[in-house]
Amino acid sequence: MDIHNINRVSAFITKDGSEIRELLAHRNSCIRNQSLAEARLPVGSATMPHFHPTTEEIYYILEGRGEMILAHDKQEIIPGDAIAIPPGAPHQMINRGSEPLVFLCCCAPAYEDADTVMLTKERIAEYSFHENGFES
Repeated sequence: MDIHNINRVSAFITKDGSEIRELLAHRNSCIRNQSLAEARLPVGSATMPHFHPTTEEIYYILEGRGEMILAHDKQEIIPGDAIAIPPGAPHQMINRGSEPLVFLCCCAPAYEDADTVMLTKERIAEYSFHENGFES
């Protein structure tokens, strides 16, 4: 039986700059086709704009407030929001609140740095990313 408690899972920084605690994935359980992680963004920070060619994601907001930028759309996010991110869609999370932005991230297939393509300022227009979304 694979049970991992968030308080006993080591954190690491993903390629996009978010702090992740991977709860279940092929690296630590019998799960083979997806992953579940808790992500945290400190106050005033943002993930780097990126996309995943293969992976689809679901973000579920637990704590904090912020903005989700998905391709050319930008929307405020609050606890209880679930966000669908299809493969190939450029995206970025920005913490605009006064407390850490904490969310669950479900990935299928499982999260891998190799499936993360970072967007530079020069490549944002190429991917129809929101013109005001880039946070350096």
